[in-house]
Amino acid sequence: MKALVKTAQGPGLELTDVPEPRPGPGEVKLRVLRTGICGTDLHIESWDEWAAATITPPLVVGHEFVGEVVEVGDAVTRVKAGDLVSGEGHLVCGTCRNCKAGRRHLCINTIGLGVHTAGAFAEYAVLPEQNAWVHTHPVDLDVAAIFDPFGNAVHTALSFPVLGEDVLITGAGPIGLMAAAVAKHAGARHVAITDVSEPRLDLARKIGVDLALDVSRHRIGEVYPELDMSEGFDVGMEMSGQPSALREMIANMTHGGRIAMLGLPSNEIAVDWSRVVLKMLTIKGIYGREMFETWYAMSVLLQAGLDISPVITHRFAYTDHAAAFTTARDGMCGKVILDWTES
Repeated sequence: MKALVKTAQGPGLELTDVPEPRPGPGEVKLRVLRTGICGTDLHIESWDEWAAATITPPLVVGHEFVGEVVEVGDAVTRVKAGDLVSGEGHLVCGTCRNCKAGRRHLCINTIGLGVHTAGAFAEYAVLPEQNAWVHTHPVDLDVAAIFDPFGNAVHTALSFPVLGEDVLITGAGPIGLMAAAVAKHAGARHVAITDVSEPRLDLARKIGVDLALDVSRHRIGEVYPELDMSEGFDVGMEMSGQPSALREMIANMTHGGRIAMLGLPSNEIAVDWSRVVLKMLTIKGIYGREMFETWYAMSVLLQAGLDISPVITHRFAYTDHAAAFTTARDGMCGKVILDWTES
């Protein structure tokens, strides 16, 4: 079968033939239909410092996907051939303290599909049955392919109550955009999002944010009158990983404000912690999705009318992966999809 593989240490990915996988006793095999390109995939493709320390070639990459089940292992009891499945890309041990307590998203032994083990940028993929989210209601295949990052957005956006609150999101990448859509859907009074990319800010306006602010030209504090605010934002969602974004967010939170932090900084961030203390702020780190409460919430939100499809801006055949990765890397787009049903 064809697969997109990190064949050796160094930049680049190769579309090559690899053996078709076979499911183990507790695994399901999928015919991959669509995949989404993630920032992690860009790190692996460019072979940056993180990738060099984490990835062991050869490796089939990719962890955002949807597929049709074509075969199940002998011990599989719930998933069946023909099911449409999105995959939870975090593989947990099931035996650590948090796993046994039902907090699988906090598993200390988590490994990543397409990072530590063979991924889904391929014609076929296998994953544990417990990681298969079966779609029981109609869902667009492109949207189903990005349930992984959509889950990051939902986990972040719903970490704190947003009903009637003023929400600040720093970083209008695909996850930030989806979080903005979720916050609006969940009843936030105002949702403001910041970035320095005008195309991404335009996307934010299309999904209905109240304010999309270019922070290379304006300070966040300038928008208070426009949003009928006087004391700062109630809930913050830091999606960018940029030091200046976190500092600005802290400076513009109201007393008792709450920050969910998903953006992963590449370096240490100097923070005025006296502001955090004196404002009595709560800062919560977010990683991945709660298994599987977040997945349930995602499906329900879509059934209730949430539309995240505007976040998907580009679609490519898998054979055109080089152009797809270039598009995803330039930062002038939303989510980029690879179609594995056409070449």
